[in-house]
Amino acid sequence: MNSSLRNGSLWLAWRQQRVLVGVGAAVLAVAAAIAAYYRSGMLDALRSGLFDHCDPGPVSCTRSDTGVPLLLDIEPLQYLGALNIALPVVIGVFWGAPLLGRDRELGTHRMVLTQGVSRGQWFASRFALAAASAVTLSGLLAGVFAWWWRPAADRSYGLFWYETTALSGSGPRVVAAALFGLATGTLLGLLARRVLAAMGLTLLVTGAMTLVLEWTHKTRLLVPPHTYTSAGSVPKPPMGEKWSAGNYGLITASGRRDDVMNCPFPSGAQLKECMDRHGYVARFYEANPAGDYWTVQWIDTAALGGLALLLTAVTVLLLRRRI
Repeated sequence: MNSSLRNGSLWLAWRQQRVLVGVGAAVLAVAAAIAAYYRSGMLDALRSGLFDHCDPGPVSCTRSDTGVPLLLDIEPLQYLGALNIALPVVIGVFWGAPLLGRDRELGTHRMVLTQGVSRGQWFASRFALAAASAVTLSGLLAGVFAWWWRPAADRSYGLFWYETTALSGSGPRVVAAALFGLATGTLLGLLARRVLAAMGLTLLVTGAMTLVLEWTHKTRLLVPPHTYTSAGSVPKPPMGEKWSAGNYGLITASGRRDDVMNCPFPSGAQLKECMDRHGYVARFYEANPAGDYWTVQWIDTAALGGLALLLTAVTVLLLRRRI
């Protein structure tokens, strides 16, 4: 009897969510097809030899004959990254908020609960299907982005790891963010009296969380930059794939750091003469190395995943009071 009730609860959950599952599958299929098309064109451009003389790093590369900057067509890739960033908002608003909220607003949950289905079963069947779908969709979209991005990663003609659509639109954080959006919408759908109100609140909360995380990235709040120095007036270590913090300067023998504009000269005799005159013994700049991509990824994943677990636990605790 219990088995049949559980199966019936899962069947009902599928009936209510199958359109959303289908939409998610369609989005994934379209994204994969677009990625395959544009990635093929990207590889053809790279095989043409046009980019062979380009050095790795942020310095732009130009055509040797015309001087026109060389760039791959990465705009569609950036659109996919933007979609992945917006995914928690979309899932939270359109999937999470109605998940419990629709039945609660219409009162249809009472009929289900009178059929011998417990509150726990009613919640678990809906949330498990939604969570599994969110994880699958977000994980595959993040995988499509990574596969498409790889040939153009960290090149002046491609997309660097620290650009917003790459840093926040790829990796495990996309999956954790999707679960956070779902958990947020589910809880607010349970608390609000109307689904529309829950959708509006979910939009605010998930949107605010997205902006907060982007702010921590830009300010280097959670992953501070490293300091790279060079003795005397010798050339500084190349920037390469590093993410510059925009802080360059000069160092005295006592360790004091001054602004680079005190000696605004490129490496050469003028720079050496200026540094000697002011007592500077080294130069420095601050930047995050490419390895910090994964540091940011795991910090965001832990924060978003932890919040998703917390919000889900609160939802479970409030089920008896609200339903």
